[in-house]
Amino acid sequence: MKDNRPHQFISIQDGCPADFKLCIRSGVWSDIEEYLGPEALITTSGSYYGVFDGHDGKNATQFVKEKLLNYIVSDVAFPIAVEEAVQHAYLETDAAFANACSLNNALSFGTTTITVLILAREIFVANVGDCRAVLCRRGKAIETSRDHKPHEERSRIEALGGYIYDGYLNGYLSVARAFENWHIEGLKGVNCPLIAEPEVRRAVLTPDDEFMIIGCDGFWDVFTNESAVAFARRRLQQHNDLEQCSHDLVDEALRRCSSDNLTVVTVCFQKSPPPRIFPRFMARRCMHFEKQL
Repeated sequence: MKDNRPHQFISIQDGCPADFKLCIRSGVWSDIEEYLGPEALITTSGSYYGVFDGHDGKNATQFVKEKLLNYIVSDVAFPIAVEEAVQHAYLETDAAFANACSLNNALSFGTTTITVLILAREIFVANVGDCRAVLCRRGKAIETSRDHKPHEERSRIEALGGYIYDGYLNGYLSVARAFENWHIEGLKGVNCPLIAEPEVRRAVLTPDDEFMIIGCDGFWDVFTNESAVAFARRRLQQHNDLEQCSHDLVDEALRRCSSDNLTVVTVCFQKSPPPRIFPRFMARRCMHFEKQL
């Protein structure tokens, strides 16, 4: 999918919007349920990215994609307390979809979501489910989100009357947090085990931050954080083409036999390709040779 609109790179000094490219590719399933969210600018110094991985249909992904950003920027806490605004927005979006489902049962499906909001030098990553965002900081993979798997939230789930069967919440979902799914009795609602409360993480971008990879679970099923960063870094060093890099990541995931639909968004923070990093002992040896010369 090609985006012909002009893009800018983020500058650690002035906080310009980051450049990004995405690639969406279908695996063995016939319908792609993952979508890139609105990359609309929040302010002159902000940008927003999201991946929404739906299950059982597209209605939930479409609803969340269209509503979530508006709830964030219209929250009374925004932009002073961004984490609080994002928390509120996720829950408000979920409640709004519940109301929509009560009027139209055909809407009753679900989606996992990850959003990345960049305001000046601050980056806010929020997620429910198992989409993931990984930052490359001078070649090192920094996990900026946590997968919400049922076994990791067993105590909370069981305290609310839920159970885990073969890794699935109530024998149905492979995640402990998601939007919607109001049609499943006993799974969603007051004091029910499936929640849409996001985990929000904040970080400050540094001059060493090179790019971020945002992907659905089908991508991360076949890539570790470290291998994804290393692969993308090599590709960017070769051609410094962000769009091609996103396609390369998806193609490699398919080559590694990912059986799910794939969505990958690559967000770049630098104009130049990632620098080559030499082991310290090599750097010391080079300095020694220079002194000899």
